[in-house]
Amino acid sequence: MLIAPDMQNALRLRDEIQQFTDQMVTTLPDWETLPYDSFSPHQEIISARLSSLYHLPTMVRGVIILPVNTLMQRVCPHEFLHGHALVMKKGQRLSREKLRAQLEQAGYRSVDQVMEHGEFATRGALLDLYPMGSEEPYRIDFFDDEIDSLRIFDVDTQRTLSEVEAINLLPAHEFPTDKTAIELFRSQWREQFEVRRDAEHIYQQVSKGTWPAGIEYWQPLFFSQPLPSLFSYLPANTLIVNTGNLESAAERFWLDVNQRYESRRVDPMRPLLAPDSLWLRVDALFGELKAWPRMALKTEALPAKAGNTNLDYRALPDLAVQAQNKAPLDQLRRFIESFDGSVIFSVESEGRRETLQDLLGRIKLGTSLIQHLDQAEPAGRYMMVGASERGFLDGMRNRALICESDLLGERVSRRRQDNRRTINTDTLIRNLAELHPGQPVVHLEHGVGRYVGLTTLEAGGIKAEYLILSYSGEDKLYVPVSSLHLISRYAGGADENAPLHKLGGDAWTRARQKAAERVRDVAAELLDIYAQRAAKSGFAFKHNREQYQLFCQSFPFETTPDQEQAINAVLSDMCQPLAMDRLVCGDVGFGKTEVAMRAAFLAVENGKQVAVLVPTTLLAQQHFDNFRDRFATWPIRIEMMSRFRSAKEQQQIMDDAVDGKVDIIIGTTNCCRAICAGKIWGC
Repeated sequence: MLIAPDMQNALRLRDEIQQFTDQMVTTLPDWETLPYDSFSPHQEIISARLSSLYHLPTMVRGVIILPVNTLMQRVCPHEFLHGHALVMKKGQRLSREKLRAQLEQAGYRSVDQVMEHGEFATRGALLDLYPMGSEEPYRIDFFDDEIDSLRIFDVDTQRTLSEVEAINLLPAHEFPTDKTAIELFRSQWREQFEVRRDAEHIYQQVSKGTWPAGIEYWQPLFFSQPLPSLFSYLPANTLIVNTGNLESAAERFWLDVNQRYESRRVDPMRPLLAPDSLWLRVDALFGELKAWPRMALKTEALPAKAGNTNLDYRALPDLAVQAQNKAPLDQLRRFIESFDGSVIFSVESEGRRETLQDLLGRIKLGTSLIQHLDQAEPAGRYMMVGASERGFLDGMRNRALICESDLLGERVSRRRQDNRRTINTDTLIRNLAELHPGQPVVHLEHGVGRYVGLTTLEAGGIKAEYLILSYSGEDKLYVPVSSLHLISRYAGGADENAPLHKLGGDAWTRARQKAAERVRDVAAELLDIYAQRAAKSGFAFKHNREQYQLFCQSFPFETTPDQEQAINAVLSDMCQPLAMDRLVCGDVGFGKTEVAMRAAFLAVENGKQVAVLVPTTLLAQQHFDNFRDRFATWPIRIEMMSRFRSAKEQQQIMDDAVDGKVDIIIGTTNCCRAICAGKIWGC
């Protein structure tokens, strides 16, 4: 068990350690609420915590990483988790009504459509369920009182994917929610607090089986014994590793807990439990730690004495890419030629791996792909997708780990969700969650109808799910879920006034023909506009891919799919011998500036000057700072024209711009005078 000073360090350690081992590496997430907060943790957090707690006692080999404040938090007894877990198998006899009652008793919520952990929905013989601690939701198909099939399904499309043999069901909360537990809560609440009228709403809500926001901070009242610490979950042979100054981190957290307790205990509507019933005191924490074998990691060298071990790890020499030099990778090339051990390059993603491979190709360095560091052979050259912040020299194994930050000077920041979905923005209905009974929809072939619901039908011996659409004259149309792309949302006015078409009628056909004629008229007008535009000649920029990729590598984030699309479109326009006319539109913080920077780089590389016009002086300063930082390693002069410059400075900048000494000029409308005087402006 690795203990980090805070959650940020814990997550970084998790990402980095996963490169070194194929064993289980997990975290116990923090609730991500402040002590005594009036908010409950998100269901995904509770699900991940329950999964970690459930599997921790039986973990044979592996690593669990957590911040010290999470270690101080008391947890539910392990007996509760195992006693309330339920395993369901294919072919098992189980009454649907009994299962529904068990789910409600375990704290699961009955909904119309399952979208997140802790929810279930019933539709005839089908029961959809998103178990706590599970990465996937499941669709249970009953044949009478027997489980006929267990299938994973997609919460976005609601389509079934693959079949499984069994699923494990954990309780929906970190405390019991059955009648016995509620009665125990009521009894202990009365002992702890006077049941005052102003605080009665919490007491009454729990009495009715509903859970007020922040109920987790009264968790001890659901148990007859004090909550144990996480140490009660650890296997007997656990080694505890300290990775920072835990004492000061623990003391700061305990001080914060007590300050929030004192400031919030005065609220008569939310009487609070004492801090030590929810968290370990600092002295109790270190008392528990003394009972376990421990090791502390330090970054500085230790004096030679018993119990101290200095590991042969050293910092890498300077390998930064020198973009302004003719041989920007010369430092890296010399290091590779002189180092006789294995060299592993670590990148943040598959896309950046391909980019770095192209970059290394400039010094004729080939690499093999590996998953973990231990797969590296002596003197080999490798690449792996990982999350290390900095590289190092490992003298014990004679190998070097080189990260992107060692080459480009800045670590790539990954989005929290790596598996970004690619969304087709032209699709009006992307999933069944956007449909509700009675809503008018448009079928591509049959016109406007109303969505009724879902049903399961058997056709050709195969069971499948169908959408039911009702049309004029009480006609029904059954549409397979796999044909969801044929259905779009009705956008012709108020839902209640939607005119329903008749199945088999010609009204929809006539409407489509009329719309097609209008489309042809608009298309003809657009063709005329594009023909006039195509007749105008423009400058065709040459695309030096090696230099461009080197510039892109220093971008400290992963580009989004929309950014990639915009960048490719802009560069494609610039490389055409036609007049460019393109608008890039996006919300604040969506990455428009990076699109502009890459276009500016291509223009300057082709000997053109670039003007960036902004509406305000403040934005001019902001973009000036960002451009200077982004182009810092390139021999490109960037200047700003705004009220932040004196008249003399602005005149000098304009003169230099006219003489071609300024590559990129950023400013407000005052900038226009310099632009008009220039002769070779690129954009």
